[in-house]
Amino acid sequence: MLNKMLFTIPADKHSAEEITAALKAHPEIRYVSLAAADIFGNDTDEKIPVRVMLKDVDKFLREGQQTDGSSVLLPKIADISDAKVDLIPDSDVNWYVDYNFANLDDETGLPVGSLRIPAFLKHNNTRDVGSRIILRDAVEVFKSEFLRMLRENPYVFEYLPFDSADDIEDLQLTSATEIEFYVKTPHDVADKDRLQVSQELKEQYWKRTLGPVRTAMERTLQLLDCYGLNIEMGHKEVGGVKPELHKGGYEHIMEQLEIDFRYSTALQAADNDYFVRYMIKDEFRRHGLDVTFMSKPVEGVAGSGKHTHFGVAAKLKDGRIVNLFSALDPEEDYLSPIGYGALMGILKNYEVISPLANCRNNAFQRLKPGFEAPVSICTALGHSEAQPSRNRTVLLGLIRDPNSPLATRFEMRAPNPKSNTYLVLAAGYLAMLDGLEAALKAKKTPKELCASISKAYGEEDFYLEKNRVYRAENNIFEDYTQEERLKLFGKCPGTVWENLCSFREYPEKYKVLLRGNAFAPIDLESFEASVIEQWSLSLRDRLVPQWAERVHELKKVHD
Repeated sequence: MLNKMLFTIPADKHSAEEITAALKAHPEIRYVSLAAADIFGNDTDEKIPVRVMLKDVDKFLREGQQTDGSSVLLPKIADISDAKVDLIPDSDVNWYVDYNFANLDDETGLPVGSLRIPAFLKHNNTRDVGSRIILRDAVEVFKSEFLRMLRENPYVFEYLPFDSADDIEDLQLTSATEIEFYVKTPHDVADKDRLQVSQELKEQYWKRTLGPVRTAMERTLQLLDCYGLNIEMGHKEVGGVKPELHKGGYEHIMEQLEIDFRYSTALQAADNDYFVRYMIKDEFRRHGLDVTFMSKPVEGVAGSGKHTHFGVAAKLKDGRIVNLFSALDPEEDYLSPIGYGALMGILKNYEVISPLANCRNNAFQRLKPGFEAPVSICTALGHSEAQPSRNRTVLLGLIRDPNSPLATRFEMRAPNPKSNTYLVLAAGYLAMLDGLEAALKAKKTPKELCASISKAYGEEDFYLEKNRVYRAENNIFEDYTQEERLKLFGKCPGTVWENLCSFREYPEKYKVLLRGNAFAPIDLESFEASVIEQWSLSLRDRLVPQWAERVHELKKVHD
């Protein structure tokens, strides 16, 4: 059946003629859905009959569909009295067909499909708004600003395998995510003690999947491959317990899984992140399993993250692809000056990236010492240039392979499965620009930049803060006390409110997000308002009642 279905209309096949031909050849695709993302990261979905689009494809691509702006989360931008918001299709990314396997088309016998088209939000026909447009603009700002820096600082080409900025045909901002999630038997209550013991004994990590979990995982990977989503692997994570076999089936399933993806462009990677979560939920539910992307579904047990990868490459006019983070000699240096500058930019400015990466109550239940979730703003480069290492206790990991220069990238370990990947990537790349400008303008060599990022507490630096440490090769959780972590790496916010306060506590870092107007001030004000609204409602209507119920259940055990 799968070989008869259309899964993707790629970005280079979006002419009116090609779209019409594809949809007419697949009558099981009955609907079109324009998928835009508001400022909080909620995405839209609607069922527009395909015939509406086919009446005038060019007009549909140009004008899209009007929606109710007051129902899209854009506080301070659109409200009930100013609610004209249009969904405008994005023709520069891949479009995927979302199939409903529970609803078969009468004509073809195939599942009914909805063509899911990523879209931008346009307010009052004047301004593009929402998360996707911010990332799109951040990518353009990065490319133009970085090319300018390369032209103004030609010394950097001494550390790159080409001669000048004129050799560059295009800059490629590459990104990927690793999505962790829990699956379980519906309505089962997790046995916290069993989960903790299993975690301590490492009974689950990378172990063989069984029963419906195995079937659902294999089926999910097969489907995602049909979409051309560059799946790298799927595997079990540290959380979970062994399922019980009863009457020929498995019961009391509670397992943590992970699916990893290879690189795409930044905007495509963020679009894929949203689509993949729907595919995972749909497929596991078809096999009788519930799925949660909560950061911390069970207190005291490993939470779920969404490690987010950042890379920058140059496509040269001679056809070569060059990773601009990689050192010219990887056995002599960890990174190029570009790699160091980008890394330092994220580390110095992470306080204003953090609110965009973790903006829900549950996220801060995960960001605690001892569960492989980062609590300190630092990186690890490795114990030597010739031998890469993976320190999983730091915020920003350096992933490199001396035998594969294209593999060099940064892994941000703080985001969780519900993080708004559009905003995380946008903020990360804008922060890189800040560090790149400082490093290149100062004409720093790789050795000098390595010394900067490895500086001791209290040591002056041309860019990084004096009373901070930015590199740690040891175990952050075990080799430092809480007091040492606070002193050396700074305070980790403990609540949504503390996290948002960083916007005001670090005004110079806040300005980094405004570079090139990718984030307009009103965008960040809208984001903050949406977070406060969601946070306060969650406290009032969920957390406080839940804790009140637990308190009321307490019984006196001593006189």
